[in-house]
Amino acid sequence: MFVVAEREICQVVRSAARLHLGSVMKSTLSVETATQLAVFLENRPGALARVCEALAQSEINIHALATSDTVDHSVVRMVVSDPTKALMLFGGTGTLALESEVLMIEGTNQSGTLGKIAERLAKANVNIEYAYLAASPKAEKGLMILRPSNLEKAQRALRDL
Repeated sequence: MFVVAEREICQVVRSAARLHLGSVMKSTLSVETATQLAVFLENRPGALARVCEALAQSEINIHALATSDTVDHSVVRMVVSDPTKALMLFGGTGTLALESEVLMIEGTNQSGTLGKIAERLAKANVNIEYAYLAASPKAEKGLMILRPSNLEKAQRALRDL
């Protein structure tokens, strides 16, 4: 019985600490446009490894990456340090790659940040076509790649968030 009470006290203390931290931390976002590449690969072992190796050999860094698959191919969306050089590299190997503009958003790694972004975009009547993000649990900041239905409206909507 004492263990349950101790556990409940710890949960209350943790919850209070989270509420306090959330009210102290101010969400500040860095929003910029970026060129995203959508690379179409065979859905086979080693296909992504070959692409990553080719980028590394050309000294192109991958800032963000997400994959989606179908039966016979995979679409790899990526934001890289030099998209023009990467497109030339893919073109030289016969790999289909398309470019599009997305928002690259760096923000505080705290609960509610994505909700604030989504709410602000909804109020501006901007749809989120897709997004991918990541942050280590202990990281202070996270990175999100977001494809809005209207890039300019999205930038205006997120300007002071």
